Amino acid sequence: MTFWTPPKTSSSLWFFYSIPISIETNKARAKHPKLQKSSSIRTEISETAHCLAEEDSMAGGSLGDNIGLKEDVIKRVCGLAFKAHKHKTQDKLYFYEKVQISSGTYHVFSFSGSWDATEWFVNKPYGETKIDLTLFPSLRSIGNDEAALVNQGFAKRFDHIFKATPFKSEVNKAIGDGKQVVFTGHSSGAAMSVFATFWTLEEYLNPTKTQKPKPPFCVTFGSPLIGNHILSHASRRENWSRYFIHFVLRYDIVPRILLAPVSSIEQTFGSIFQFLNPKFKTSIQDSTQAAEFFSSVMRNTASVTSHAACILMGSTNLLLETVANFVDLSPYRPFGTYIFCNGNGQLIVVKNSDAVLQLLFHTAQLSDLAELPKVAKDSISQHLSYEAELEDSLGMQNIVYLEQLEQLPLSADGSDSDVATTSAALDGLGLSTRARLCLRAAGELQKQKQKNEEKINKEFEDKAVASMRYLENYKTSCEVQKGTGYYDAFKVQKEENDFQANVKRLVLAGVWDEVIEMLKRYELPDEFEGKKEWIERGINFRRLVEPLDIANYHRHLKNEDTGPYMSRARPKRYRYTQRWLEHAKREPKAVPITESSFWAEVEELQSWINSKKAFDEVRERVEQLQRDLKKWTDENELTKDTFSKDPSFITLYEILPPENKANITALLANVKRF
Repeated sequence: MTFWTPPKTSSSLWFFYSIPISIETNKARAKHPKLQKSSSIRTEISETAHCLAEEDSMAGGSLGDNIGLKEDVIKRVCGLAFKAHKHKTQDKLYFYEKVQISSGTYHVFSFSGSWDATEWFVNKPYGETKIDLTLFPSLRSIGNDEAALVNQGFAKRFDHIFKATPFKSEVNKAIGDGKQVVFTGHSSGAAMSVFATFWTLEEYLNPTKTQKPKPPFCVTFGSPLIGNHILSHASRRENWSRYFIHFVLRYDIVPRILLAPVSSIEQTFGSIFQFLNPKFKTSIQDSTQAAEFFSSVMRNTASVTSHAACILMGSTNLLLETVANFVDLSPYRPFGTYIFCNGNGQLIVVKNSDAVLQLLFHTAQLSDLAELPKVAKDSISQHLSYEAELEDSLGMQNIVYLEQLEQLPLSADGSDSDVATTSAALDGLGLSTRARLCLRAAGELQKQKQKNEEKINKEFEDKAVASMRYLENYKTSCEVQKGTGYYDAFKVQKEENDFQANVKRLVLAGVWDEVIEMLKRYELPDEFEGKKEWIERGINFRRLVEPLDIANYHRHLKNEDTGPYMSRARPKRYRYTQRWLEHAKREPKAVPITESSFWAEVEELQSWINSKKAFDEVRERVEQLQRDLKKWTDENELTKDTFSKDPSFITLYEILPPENKANITALLANVKRF
């Protein structure tokens, strides 16, 4: 058994890699005599998988039916992607063609790539930067307010395409005319097609649009990774992940390159790049140079995937977090649907991004170090072989879908044909038992996230619903029976029901804080923050309960010790739920004061004016509050009694200058007539 040596840049991670993780196929050969020679492996697996697929394929239909694009479209698109990449004109950044195929007319945008190494790594170690949220507002974690990281060189190239070419107007016309648009590219051209697709989805398929056009598709061939985990998280939340289809040949090195820091490959990067360029007519002859490049990339890929596997398997070793703080691991992660070509005519479809990351490492492992020179050359030649490979594979329709990963077979034992089909496909990718356990762990993590959502749904029904009902009744009783607002009643805390209201407030805080903590750790399904049910729950919770948090804060005079509520003490449970609503409405920027938090502004303004400080310094804030109150009441976000009967608000009203008081008087008059 052999080991990868740890990457020089990550030597302190060696304790993660002291377990054999690379060469285990020889075990499979020992158990299965038919697999003893590499030349017979492909033939045997291909024949077995093909027969089993005919008997009972797991695909449940053709590939085209399952991914939304017919096979003839994929073949044609692949040809256009390579045509763009081979084009002799250096300054031609993309090609726009209308393609007539039996299944319909497609408007295809194919992007050329760049073979300038400085465009792949703009800065060290990995060349990443925050995405431009003005172009891609959805590519972030909403509650955590964390923008996706993307490759800076690729982002700059797309920005140039967007601003300096007719790309935008051509896409607008095609989409506006109801045409089916497909973006495609090979290698770094594929990265451009990803950005183009995200921009189009942002522009035309966001929830604020009343008319939804045909969604665009993105089909890539040998694409490098372009962004971090938030790209996967956001694409799944927006239900866009299904529109991205990535084809990867088993040994193709390009989808793995950005898992290595530039410092580990810069000596060979430039020379290897010329052999990855379709325009370069000479194939690589120096196997030593190819082997050095391949080994360096795969050592770093081992670092990333082993660290990820530890997390997938729930490692509690404190060194995991400690070492990650000292060692720069690549931020790049896969997203969308990946279709792996195993070289035997079989296509393996994977949608779990954690599983795809593991496959990028384990599918390129060696059964013997003697294979290194050949596999290293294959890792370069396969990057240029997609047209020929897909011509054969798409015709065979030997498709295996890796779903329910937690039930993935570790061997082909048993007579179940589905298990045998899947196991044969995994053998075709050279996956060891350890690799399959990593895939299982990815499936278990996804399943655990679903269980976590079920748990908080149950907790919400058991605890939050009754507490919300109590506080709604409390609010009504204060306004009707006491003739005052519930904000001041809660702040004074004179009666038993005020105490009970505080208990319910704390119960709700506990339920929502648990939700927020899970979101911070990405322990809930990616789709969670986009679900209408939870957005609505967040709105109701924030509007009803946050005023009580503000009242409690000022009742205990915490503003004098800690500072203003909004800037120093507002809980994440309100920040997160507010961001959900703002994102759902696609509001361009965060609103500083909301219909649930305006009481904090009332308290601050009252304190400022009572302290005899210059009113001119807060005049704009007062006038903004007046405008906001009118907007909220006009839109029925505040009821007529929310503030009109409340002593705290009336106190502020009484100390305002006459001109401002007149505006409030008019507002109150309108509210009372509501």
